[in-house]
Amino acid sequence: MKTALKCLSLTLLALVVATTAMASPLKVDVNISDYVKVQGVAGNLNSVGSDTLNNMMTFWAEGFRKQYPNVNVQIEGKGSSTAPPALIEGTSQLGPMSRKMKSKESQKFEAKYGFKPTTIGVALDSLAVFINKDNPVNGLSLEEVDAIFSKTHKGGMADVTTWGQLGLSGEWANKPISLYGRNSASGTYGYFKSKALFKGDYKDSVKEQPGSASVVLGVTEDKAGIGYSGIGYKTSGVKAISLGKKKGDTQYEPTYANVMNGKYPLGRMLYINVVKEPNKPLPTLVKEFLKFALSKEGQEIVIKDGYLPLTADLVKKELAKLD
Repeated sequence: MKTALKCLSLTLLALVVATTAMASPLKVDVNISDYVKVQGVAGNLNSVGSDTLNNMMTFWAEGFRKQYPNVNVQIEGKGSSTAPPALIEGTSQLGPMSRKMKSKESQKFEAKYGFKPTTIGVALDSLAVFINKDNPVNGLSLEEVDAIFSKTHKGGMADVTTWGQLGLSGEWANKPISLYGRNSASGTYGYFKSKALFKGDYKDSVKEQPGSASVVLGVTEDKAGIGYSGIGYKTSGVKAISLGKKKGDTQYEPTYANVMNGKYPLGRMLYINVVKEPNKPLPTLVKEFLKFALSKEGQEIVIKDGYLPLTADLVKKELAKLD
């Protein structure tokens, strides 16, 4: 009896330790420096681009204005595809994007300025596939995700339209899958199309939403819903499922560790694009905003917004692009 109780106690202790470890909050790399305020920073700063980065840009702007009360920051987040035109037309100095510029966008930029845009990585994201919190599914392969969202099925599987086709029974067996996604202006739309749909085409039945929050709200209110967005938009009404590359492969949760080690298949960098003439420094206002985003305080904001911070090595690499 004593041996059994001892074994039970050890098991419970192991569960507590494991749970505590899993619940450990993300922390900024200790080798990332604090932001150091400089003199003479004032003026207007405009940002046009990604909806995924919209909240983070707002938080950064708030923190930046605490350092520099004479700075006014305007932020518009209607989708990554709005960033390149705004930079080209000169209506914004910051172009946040949840994907890299397409070749056509970069070519238009270069045609205007005579040099390519400077792209600064500012945070990491595990692009999540969300289902309703009451849905018993815990993970899918990208082949299954493609079969759910795509009409071209480049992942190789037949069309999937009900939750029963994914192994659910009872009330779920004949329940049609409701699809929620972003519109074509979104970088997340393009990234998901490229990586999860194998560059295939979305089904016409996908309910296109104007922003990530709308996708998550749709899935929250629709028990049979499934959608995708940056992990920073996760709420208690949905769960972010584990993903594997192929059916039968190990499926990985969208965690920081799994993004960093490359096991989670939809990990990505988030960017801010700027106009920087080669061999010349950025305008002080733009440079200091980016330095703030890449500082300890800035990366703490990344965590606060539900995204994943850069490592000190990545920060060093990105900061080098500013000079």
